[in-house]
Amino acid sequence: MICLAYITILIFALRFIIASVNILFSPALKIRKIRDKPVVSVLIPARNEENNIRNILNDLTKQDYTDIEVIIFNDQSTDRTAELILPYTKSDRRFRLINSEELPDGWIGKNYGCYRLSQKATGEYLLFLDADVRIGNSLIESALAQMQKYRLKLLSIFPKQEMVTLGEKITVPVMNIILLSLLPMILTRESSKPSLSAANGQFMLFDKNSYMNIQPHLLLKNNRVEDILTARLYKKEGLKMQCMTGNDSIKCRMYQGAGEAVRGFSKNITEFFGGSHIVAFLYWLSGSFGIFAVILCLPLIYALATVALIAGITIFVSRASLQPALQNITLSIPQQLATGVMLFHSLKNKLLKRTRWKGRDIS
Repeated sequence: MICLAYITILIFALRFIIASVNILFSPALKIRKIRDKPVVSVLIPARNEENNIRNILNDLTKQDYTDIEVIIFNDQSTDRTAELILPYTKSDRRFRLINSEELPDGWIGKNYGCYRLSQKATGEYLLFLDADVRIGNSLIESALAQMQKYRLKLLSIFPKQEMVTLGEKITVPVMNIILLSLLPMILTRESSKPSLSAANGQFMLFDKNSYMNIQPHLLLKNNRVEDILTARLYKKEGLKMQCMTGNDSIKCRMYQGAGEAVRGFSKNITEFFGGSHIVAFLYWLSGSFGIFAVILCLPLIYALATVALIAGITIFVSRASLQPALQNITLSIPQQLATGVMLFHSLKNKLLKRTRWKGRDIS
């Protein structure tokens, strides 16, 4: 128990240092301008997005950066998604709609949609956006400026998360807590190690030439965590990439309710731990029960120091991800429990070799 107590303190100390680094070397996108104006193909796979699609299309019409084409892939939607897109294609020649007839065998729907969109794109850059993302007027130009400044071939951004219900406030911050306390984000750009990679499929900006050479959506056509694996693939190929957190110019209500968030995050939570459920559960156990070993086996000062480390991690992660720190501190215990639930669902999906998302079974 004493060894467990010291290991727990060490883990929290390391996470505190990493969270501090992510504050010191801010991983957030900065607003910048560029001189050259390459054409950007904005590519949006959409399945049953009638509640979201007009928001993102309206945002795109208001972009300060106008050298864009917008192509939407309607992935066999059973709602009014396609109907709501048509007015944009009629009023703005930059907008186009592609309708999917069927999903080929061996493909995941979103990956197939992204692949088809890439085949139709004519821009020098390919920006894949999820339909539920909201973007500010300066986002595309700022992202291009980041790409050009650091000669990136791939830039991915984690949007600021909008959380409405209590269930969302308990579940959604879990991904930020894991990411920003385990990975110094600056190393996604400065290190060539594939293990020091991260990405978010909600925003993936590619240099077109590198994308077409690698064809990540084709290569990973049946993988439900294609975003993270694409980032690792780019590093394996010696191509420079970066993952950042967003600012107020990119946000998203990723999930509506705790149940949807648990199902969604369980698809990819273990990829933050190299795909290992064992490592993921050890992370969760140390955070959930290690503190009791500290309290029971070590002097009070160690327990107080551990609590201070936990509070510091929460504050730094909240600041880096633009979330309310006091809210996350208050909900830290439910958030830790939610992490365990997500890991349980992830393990169950692995054992059953099936998960269900947007009305489709994903093997």
